[in-house]
Amino acid sequence: MSLVLNRTRVRIPKAAGAPADESIVGPDPWTRRLLGGYLPLIAACLLIVAPLLWMVLGSFKTSGEVVTQDLVLWPHHPSFDAYTSASSKVNFPRLFANSVLVTAVGAFIKLVLAITSGYAFSFLRFPGRRIIFTLILVALMVPSQVSMVPNYITIAGLGGVNTYWGIILPGLGTAFGTFLLRQSFMALPIDVLEAAEIDGAGHLGRLSRMVVPMAAPAIATVALITIVDEWNNYIWPLVITTDDSRMTLPVGLTLLKNIEGDPSAYPVLMAGAVVVIAPVLLIFLFLQRHIVAGLTQGAVK
Repeated sequence: MSLVLNRTRVRIPKAAGAPADESIVGPDPWTRRLLGGYLPLIAACLLIVAPLLWMVLGSFKTSGEVVTQDLVLWPHHPSFDAYTSASSKVNFPRLFANSVLVTAVGAFIKLVLAITSGYAFSFLRFPGRRIIFTLILVALMVPSQVSMVPNYITIAGLGGVNTYWGIILPGLGTAFGTFLLRQSFMALPIDVLEAAEIDGAGHLGRLSRMVVPMAAPAIATVALITIVDEWNNYIWPLVITTDDSRMTLPVGLTLLKNIEGDPSAYPVLMAGAVVVIAPVLLIFLFLQRHIVAGLTQGAVK
């Protein structure tokens, strides 16, 4: 017979006359893997994917197939009528261009600020460094809605209502990116940076030639999270814009007809939501491996 001690299989000699029992204590490894890994993973995927799949399928259905007592999983006659109707009510090309501009500029500036501030907190010694970093951590716990009224008063006073810079400026602070990159930079081999300093490389050279290439997964993670956050941002663009020509895609969905008392609007709203999430979802699917690598980098030294 055998026992499992500290994940190591130990073979114990059988006593004379003992029955030939070669069973292993505990469940089968495949059973443990199925119950402890695959089933929870499948359940989590279903909870996440099912609503998205239902929304995509609903955008190709008729209103009668969406609002019905009978469950209709697959559209009987798939059509793009909902997308055509949504395009007639909302200027999607203009909204898409606004979202691309705001996301590209805002994400780029936030990423540069996160890289430079993370480098400063990791390798520079200046008075109050720990206190400032603690305040940044405190900023992670404060919801953005708390500062919405002061930001609006400030931006409106500067003439930033219905402007691109008025949408971008208040969100440039990136506490999460600074924290994540600082933790990643702290895990880098300091000997390499010291050798570069001896060779005469300044802070900018060490940052661009040493730190950024070695911490590429973490930087890619911050970039992806920032892009998703900028693209899906809804509350602040809704508050600061009143002109259709400056609205982003999430805000533009509010221009669609109110669904109250109008069941035919459900497929139209689903079609608009698909247009909003499709670009960022494609980016995430292609670059998702960088998120795992970046979040785990520096976890174990």
